[in-house]
Amino acid sequence: MKVLVTGASGQLGYDCMRELALQGIEAKGVSSKEFPLTDAGKMRAVAEAYAPDAVLHCAAWTAVDQAEDEPEKCEAVNAGGTRALAEICRDIHAKMLYISTDYVFPGTGLRPYMVDDHTAPCNAYGRSKLHGEEAVRETLERHFIVRISWVFGIHGKNFVRTMLKLGETHDKLTVVDDQVGSPTYTRDLAALLVHMIRTEKYGTYHATNEGFCSWAEFAREIFRQAGRHTVVEPVSSAAYPTKAVRPKNSRLSKEYLDAAGFQRLPAWQDAVGRYLIELAAEKNR
Repeated sequence: MKVLVTGASGQLGYDCMRELALQGIEAKGVSSKEFPLTDAGKMRAVAEAYAPDAVLHCAAWTAVDQAEDEPEKCEAVNAGGTRALAEICRDIHAKMLYISTDYVFPGTGLRPYMVDDHTAPCNAYGRSKLHGEEAVRETLERHFIVRISWVFGIHGKNFVRTMLKLGETHDKLTVVDDQVGSPTYTRDLAALLVHMIRTEKYGTYHATNEGFCSWAEFAREIFRQAGRHTVVEPVSSAAYPTKAVRPKNSRLSKEYLDAAGFQRLPAWQDAVGRYLIELAAEKNR
């Protein structure tokens, strides 16, 4: 099996490449420079030359607030680029796994969103990712769509790194407490995604580490496990206004994972502990 990984320089793409190597699967990672999602011709040339059996599409426009100012550019990458890639996969007979987001939902209520719940994104980024989902479903039969949330990994910036850095110079931090979701370790997620593309269990799934928390609770757990005494003071989203509205409810149900026989990811608290060990090892290299 040969796998093409887009966004290989990002957090998730990096761990997907690492997991593919661990499983002895041939893979080629591409970044936006050689595989621009706004240039279908360049994408096709690379894909046809490599001729993968599967494509892990991790690349995306992820600047959520900037998308409010430049929705057309965001749409061109997340929807237009995804449609072009799905067409390429169809033509070269490759299966495709598209990474989507909790942002396709309105982010209201308290219960976890089911895969087939009504979608109604509350910002431009979410709309672009939803349009990407629609493009994949319309274009390609052999596809997986995997919605994720709150990712953190060794290769890039994320909430855990930010909290640890701020904790070095602050005794107290105010963190939003009215947005709830599931922190997701890209190393755990990558293992699931690589397993998934080796199957024929096509469809739409939700995949995050188990359990739910607010950003403030997430921060407290980071400091607790890191042995820090930084105090986390909860505040509402109104204390940190942003251009793009953030969903209050990012809970995602994993029932479709269960039904397909895929193993759920470990608890998010367990993932934080293993990630902190990985961070420490990185510093000691």
